[in-house]
Amino acid sequence: MTADPAAPAGGTPDPTALAGGTAGPAALRPLLETVLTALAAGSARRGGPLAAGDPKALAAGTAHALHAPEASLATLAELLAHGAADPADPACAAHLHCPPLAVAVAADLAASALNPSLDSWDQAPAATVLETELLAELAALVGYQPQHAAGVLTSGGTESNLLGLMLARDRALRTAGTRPELDGVDPARRPRIYASRAAHFSVQRAAALLGLGERAVVPVAVDEDQRLDPAALAEALAAGRRAGRTPVAVVATAGTTDTGAVDPLRRCAELAAEHGCWLHVDAAYGGGALLSERLAPLLDGVALADSVSLDWHKFGWQPVAAGVFLVREAASYAPLARRAAYLNPVDDEEAGYPSLLGRSLRTTRRADAFKIAVTLRTLGRDGLGRLVDRCRALALTAADLVRRHPELELHREPLLTTVLFRALPADPARADRFNAELRRRLLADGRAVLGRTELPAPAPGVTGGLVRLKLTLLNPHTTEADLAGLLAAVVATARELDRR
Repeated sequence: MTADPAAPAGGTPDPTALAGGTAGPAALRPLLETVLTALAAGSARRGGPLAAGDPKALAAGTAHALHAPEASLATLAELLAHGAADPADPACAAHLHCPPLAVAVAADLAASALNPSLDSWDQAPAATVLETELLAELAALVGYQPQHAAGVLTSGGTESNLLGLMLARDRALRTAGTRPELDGVDPARRPRIYASRAAHFSVQRAAALLGLGERAVVPVAVDEDQRLDPAALAEALAAGRRAGRTPVAVVATAGTTDTGAVDPLRRCAELAAEHGCWLHVDAAYGGGALLSERLAPLLDGVALADSVSLDWHKFGWQPVAAGVFLVREAASYAPLARRAAYLNPVDDEEAGYPSLLGRSLRTTRRADAFKIAVTLRTLGRDGLGRLVDRCRALALTAADLVRRHPELELHREPLLTTVLFRALPADPARADRFNAELRRRLLADGRAVLGRTELPAPAPGVTGGLVRLKLTLLNPHTTEADLAGLLAAVVATARELDRR
């Protein structure tokens, strides 16, 4: 006899119980209580942004607990919480790694329990409609005409950038009777993609996956704020034409990973149109600014892009994954169209059963749109915009605190929510090694999770003074006192290192 999935007090839930069906909620309820209790215990035991200790010791402890005879949902959930780098802690501010909203996590649980897959209507009737409606709403947010646009939920900016460049490649290289997605790329046409030196590395990765090769990506110079230089882009495009190269795409970035810089999108669109190539805007980070009435103008010109990448698991407070890919014209999706008799037969579609199969590189795909839709319905654009504005205000506060401290040096005034700075050791010649070690010491002590990057050399041959620490402030519940305490910990640790 199968045990009751919602076992009585003192009983043990049936480990084979399912999360779906009419009995699913009863099976989940005691397990959720177990998980929540374990998360609280693990977080309390961690006591900060991450557990103190060196990586080898943490790995050994994790492996031991995983293989222990008493390992269970409770012990492993506590282990995960104890060993997490928790972005909800104000001192965990290294990456584009947001603390998700509780309402979004609850919505994600519903999607996980029901487990719809978006590769056919009969696996996800409601979710198919919901994703379509959500994407129309997000297309309007970008400035597209929803009735003409199309898109898909993705695993993140890397997948979205790959999609955009694949569609760009196919449009640029298509010739009469030739389909690049079937026949490959003719090397004689020497396709080129133009992106700033500060663009995400996924652009090169996409070029390699698409058969163009990483060297097909032409790095374009940036200004002191790490924004693409439009004059340099114009010259690179013209030089490519003179050399017989085929311009496939211009990739403009709205919110670079290291500094949050936004390229001049409108000018990039003009140059792409002048040379007859696709404009893809990687707004995986900066797309969140569209939620704010105050910051949305930073993305002026984004509506001119042929495709856009957004990530709501960066600046939208969603659990991973919550990537979005949009195209201005749905017809651009033609190269991805596929027909599989067991998923989207023609007669089913003619009978009114729609299919999203031709929108994604993936087949099985979870209903990631649901949590975003719930969040938008719960908070609205205005509510989310207030969170964006709060994080921007925190970045300005952090920058001011750094600027006023004699032992710290601010790189630039933040544009979005990223603050670059460094500690100033007694010996300026060891500044790079010092800051790198400072970050690792903070990690080992469990005091703070700071990011690290290296600025481009200001002149050929310059190798020092480039390392910077980074705060990526995505927690709207962080206070000014939290920021002051975090920077005080940085300075105190720097002083300890400088005395050695």
